[in-house]
Amino acid sequence: MQQSIDKLNVLLSGYHVFYLNVRGYHWNVKGEHFFSLHTKFEELYTELQNQIDEIAERILTLGGTPLHAYSDYAALSNIQEHKNSFDGRECVSGVIKGLESLIAEQKALIVIAEEVGDQNTADLLSNYTSGQEKHLWMYKAFLG
Repeated sequence: MQQSIDKLNVLLSGYHVFYLNVRGYHWNVKGEHFFSLHTKFEELYTELQNQIDEIAERILTLGGTPLHAYSDYAALSNIQEHKNSFDGRECVSGVIKGLESLIAEQKALIVIAEEVGDQNTADLLSNYTSGQEKHLWMYKAFLG
């Protein structure tokens, strides 16, 4: 289970960085699609916030300790901090990159979790991935 815990902490780090990116997009987006993107980004960061909590609680359930320092998140995250993004299309591109990263990371972790008999983690991440793949399709459709 330690391998699941370690990988979940890396995933948790990515979620935190992505959450902050999306929160920044929500606050700072400008342009003709402000109203629709402002709302969509709020929906996404609210979902991410809930998933962050569930991942941390899954780590605790497995006997681990969830990381809780931003320095750890920055060091471990596979998602890069995205500062000073204001253009709607640029923000959507950042969301797409973040979702693609989370999906790839989760799919790899699902395999590991199943190999060590941690089906509950695999199921949790499979549910996240399914929803995120739909988000990914929608954000890509926005860009055309």
